[in-house]
Amino acid sequence: MSVTVDSTVHPALRVAVIGAGYWGPNLARNFAMSSDWDLVAICDMDAGRAEELSRKTGNPAVVTSVDELLARHDVDAVAIATPTHTHHAIALQAIEAGKHVVVEKPLADTTERGREIVTAAREAGTILMADHTYCYTPAVLKIRELIASGTLGEILYVDSVRIDLGLIQPDVDVFWDLAPHDLSVLDFILPDGLQPLAVSALGADPLRSGKSCVGYLALPLANGALAHVHVNWLSPTKIRQMVIGGSKKTLIWDDLNPQQRLSIFDRSMDLGRQEDILGDPASRKGAAVAYRLGDTWSPALSEFEPLGLMVSSFSEAIRSRQPAPTDGNSALRVLSVLKAASDSLAAGGAKVSVGNSVSAGLVPDPSPWAKR
Repeated sequence: MSVTVDSTVHPALRVAVIGAGYWGPNLARNFAMSSDWDLVAICDMDAGRAEELSRKTGNPAVVTSVDELLARHDVDAVAIATPTHTHHAIALQAIEAGKHVVVEKPLADTTERGREIVTAAREAGTILMADHTYCYTPAVLKIRELIASGTLGEILYVDSVRIDLGLIQPDVDVFWDLAPHDLSVLDFILPDGLQPLAVSALGADPLRSGKSCVGYLALPLANGALAHVHVNWLSPTKIRQMVIGGSKKTLIWDDLNPQQRLSIFDRSMDLGRQEDILGDPASRKGAAVAYRLGDTWSPALSEFEPLGLMVSSFSEAIRSRQPAPTDGNSALRVLSVLKAASDSLAAGGAKVSVGNSVSAGLVPDPSPWAKR
């Protein structure tokens, strides 16, 4: 999908990027390249780092505080790419100033703070968007399309693996660092969004770093389906893979295979009529099991930079006054599952109900992207 805006009808929106560290340069580059946007400022406490990024993105102004940014520069929106624990204060300050906001994942460091951001944006009438970048990739957009069209049938299970020899983060564990990618994708592709019946989390800290470095999430879904997410900072092998099993077909997304990111398998197991005798397993031994061995194919995917689509979708949401594809509601659903995972981890892996936290603070989504 691409979004095109006629700049003669819609003048470019003015944006500032807050945070010039790891992710800020990617956001700044895409805003600078987009005809929808005019990148007017880079904000970072490290002036040297901000100036270096400014030189690479058309020399926007450099400021060293959010106060200075909002006082000196007339911007329509801000993009926040700062440590997670700072998202809440910066987002609320920008929303109070009437600015539209896009925040890198996760939305906040607690569900309560995330809900405050969502509520503030709703009351201010501003657009709040989560930079769930994977949702804008050609592969995930195609997966969403295939599920929505019924090609895979009813979703029976999802197995997702995101492992690497990665950087141990100073402020979050491996769940909060890596799992938001997989959870945001699940929220984007599942017909009813991310609404698990419960969350179970198991984590390990073999390095004694004080936080989980290896983790497993189990998310029972409606209709008996199960989603499973494995995240790991300690693996010498990098894997980015998701298997989505449907009643008709199974899809494998291998994000590290540029030649064949998606594979569709027309292979499955069909259970025939089973004896309706619950108490006697021997009576069910004759249940017929049929194996379907069909074709395997790989759909063609468009080529575009996901962040380019993300920044275009942000501008489209602002112009149309409609929720963004990955709006505050979707960010809050992801945040609620992360919070439940932390609670489960503290309880030794016990099942924790997500409860009303998934729906609390959510607002109706009239966006054409909405499917809930």
